[in-house]
Amino acid sequence: MKYCPKCNETYRDENLNFCLNDGELLNEMDSTDAPPTVMLDSSRVTSENQWSDQNTNFSDFNPQNQQIYQQPFSSPSPVASTEQDKTLPTIALILGITSLVFSCCYLGVITGPIALVIGFLGMNNAKNDPETYGGKEMAIIGMVLGGISFALAFVFLFLGFLGSIIG
Repeated sequence: MKYCPKCNETYRDENLNFCLNDGELLNEMDSTDAPPTVMLDSSRVTSENQWSDQNTNFSDFNPQNQQIYQQPFSSPSPVASTEQDKTLPTIALILGITSLVFSCCYLGVITGPIALVIGFLGMNNAKNDPETYGGKEMAIIGMVLGGISFALAFVFLFLGFLGSIIG
């Protein structure tokens, strides 16, 4: 006789291992608390004679008699090697445009020289290693815009200083 420790339901069927109400593992009513032993059937054994008698070449096996085309192996083309790195010229162009827009607020004094230096580095990279680095034109445009905004910022500073002296 077995009982469920969760709901205290008792069962007389010795083949039953789990409670029908809550699925809990059933315990024996006698003094042993060990779970019931489940006997498994023996696994299926494959006979080696079944496979050794057949000398079938499976590479010749084509069930639908279809013609099989083998494509030649070609290595995938690396994506990273075909694209050029244009990080520095892009940064120089963005800084050049930003410094030109904000040159009236004297921000061109700060961002103009930075655009000049980064554009110069990007242009040298593109000139020395054109397969890896690109964006030489963007670097030049960023340098020109940075130089113009730097000069405009100094003109605005000079005019502001001149206006404070006269006025």
